[in-house]
Amino acid sequence: MRIAIIGAGGVGGYFGARWALAGEDVVFIARGQHLAAMQSDGLKVLSPNGDLHLRPAQATDDAATVGVADLVIVATKLWSTDEAIATAKPMMGPGSVIVSFQNGVEAVDKLIAAFGRERVLGGVANIAALIETPGVIRHNGTMAMLQFGELDGRRTDRVLALETACKRAGIDARVPNNISEAIWQKFVFLASLSAMTTLTRLPLGPLREDPDTRALFESLAEEVVDIARARGVKLADGTVEAMLQRLDALPPEMVASMLGDLQRGNRLELPWLSGAVVKLGRELRVPTPTHEFVHAALKLHADGRHPSARPV
Repeated sequence: MRIAIIGAGGVGGYFGARWALAGEDVVFIARGQHLAAMQSDGLKVLSPNGDLHLRPAQATDDAATVGVADLVIVATKLWSTDEAIATAKPMMGPGSVIVSFQNGVEAVDKLIAAFGRERVLGGVANIAALIETPGVIRHNGTMAMLQFGELDGRRTDRVLALETACKRAGIDARVPNNISEAIWQKFVFLASLSAMTTLTRLPLGPLREDPDTRALFESLAEEVVDIARARGVKLADGTVEAMLQRLDALPPEMVASMLGDLQRGNRLELPWLSGAVVKLGRELRVPTPTHEFVHAALKLHADGRHPSARPV
């Protein structure tokens, strides 16, 4: 399978390297020092699931030279979605399919608008990984799972082909009956965790143990569930309780990547997390007061550390 991956960071780099070593024809679309390192010394993945060194790694910053791909994967930060769509266009042939493994819930609609519903899969990535240094991906923990599927739930040949490729590469892959539900279930978790850890500048442990901050977690999750249901996504009645149970099972030192971005003075995915909840709530006339507060408290740092702020 010819797989083109736009974004060779934690998600794209980790899974792409494993596919490539298992024999898939993988090309990475990257840029800057990370691209230069991949071109000169390949791509290294440091992981409790097994280190690997993909050398050589097919990597370029010019998608027009790649040719048509069977599968195009978008694995960039959310603010780069429009740019990723433009990058994908020369690699999309008549039989190509595209899937986003980004955070958030808005990428699928953007891909449908650009390429048509019949050429889009839904996707969810569950992994904690990042670029440690140029050319090196650091995987934290052992969780590394992909979920994907047709938007109408059919188990098509192209979904089965991707599932087979994952099995060959030793990747935990699942094809849920309803990929839209899976996307929103992750969003309930991620929007809540990102909001709480970034707002308080604290890891998960103390936040879930204190009754007041635990109640805030619950309010944040409930607002996302209300938005999902208003959009016709049938999340189960116990979705919020399941999220809290998941939080209780995670390491106490865990934080969302958005907190790391805030601490480093980097751009935040806030507009596509709590900001998206607020925007959708206004469109659907669903109250989202907790996410509105989080968004207002953090939005002055959304484009990077505010010039009036002291380093965190």
